[in-house]
Amino acid sequence: MTEVSAEQLRDLVMSSSRALRRRWFTALEPWELSPHEFRALRVIHRECDGRPRLGDVAKALRIAPRSVTEVVDRLQKRGLVERVADGADRRAVCVQLTDTGRELIAEMSAARDAQAADFFAPLDAHDRADLHRILDKLGADGR
Repeated sequence: MTEVSAEQLRDLVMSSSRALRRRWFTALEPWELSPHEFRALRVIHRECDGRPRLGDVAKALRIAPRSVTEVVDRLQKRGLVERVADGADRRAVCVQLTDTGRELIAEMSAARDAQAADFFAPLDAHDRADLHRILDKLGADGR
């Protein structure tokens, strides 16, 4: 058996990741949202009982507070989120999903799950278990 180099493995992992990401970009097109905006919706949905402060969203997305304001402005313009007062601090502003935003994130999450199922369809249960084990082992250093 020929030994596979670290460089070959790196290139295969990167290529697979890019292919998965391209498919996700394509899946997002019907909703006219960027992957970054979808991530923001997901963060807003799950952080602080669905009402995070803008700073919390920025921290979770690893972007500057000014940048998160721009993302939230775009999402708010589309009626997907709304700014609300923070009950604990009158100076702070929180953001939450609207009913339309909750419906959209549910639709998009289902589409993302379907897209992932399609991407990994060539793998049988044994291959999936092996891939999970390997990726989990590699990701353990970053935790």
